[in-house]
Amino acid sequence: MTVDVDLAALELVEARESGKPCPPLRGRLLPEGDVEAAYRVQQIQVREWLASGQRRVGAKVGLTSRAVQDAFGVYEPDFGVLTDVMAVPDGAEIALDRLLQPRVEAEIAFVLGADLPDARVTTVDVLRAIDHLLPAIEVVDSRVAGWDISIVDTVADNASSGLFVLGTSPRRVSDVDLRLAGMVLEHAGEPVAVGAGAACLGNPLHALAWLAGTLARAGDPLRAGDVVLSGALGPMVPVTPGATYEARISGLGSVRACFAKEAS
Repeated sequence: MTVDVDLAALELVEARESGKPCPPLRGRLLPEGDVEAAYRVQQIQVREWLASGQRRVGAKVGLTSRAVQDAFGVYEPDFGVLTDVMAVPDGAEIALDRLLQPRVEAEIAFVLGADLPDARVTTVDVLRAIDHLLPAIEVVDSRVAGWDISIVDTVADNASSGLFVLGTSPRRVSDVDLRLAGMVLEHAGEPVAVGAGAACLGNPLHALAWLAGTLARAGDPLRAGDVVLSGALGPMVPVTPGATYEARISGLGSVRACFAKEAS
């Protein structure tokens, strides 16, 4: 088959702009399992976003659950880029027409106080680089119809990124047991997902270290001030219009994602 990263990027851009998901890219524009080509598609889109005036503010880690990795047949996470237009204030209403097929998941966000430029990263390196932690809700989304995705589709689609919401009460990393930090995601006062830090590569610090090393090897290391969404602490939950989802993470407090009742 012919590999067409430019057309794959164009289809994803058109899906975002039109609100109409595109067919899966794998086996059509990108070879099955060709993660390198998928990252090239991602990079094309990111370059366009930055050229249009968006600002890179960090990165996200995906595929941090062993069960999800097994489902995709992969054995390491993936990553996507975060820009300023993806950030939503805690509790602010999210317009439905900003998204195609949204789902929410609770995560721990790291905010860096120092660069992580080295390709070989230790736990001490990442602990020293973290300025503070925040609870987060990632609003994941897919530009691929029906969430019919493989590793190739999700990587090309910026790791199925959508929006993100950060809490507003920073915590020091020394004050939180990241591996054992429990999470509950609630809607209308009822739990819709539960989990803990151990669900994220055994410890969210491992996800941060993996990302730091991966980006350093690619020549685009994490920098002071970057926000890192380290990966889901529990299952994704499809969004119901008009719903408010509140994530509570032990030692970190809570954060809310609120969705409009109907498209504007």
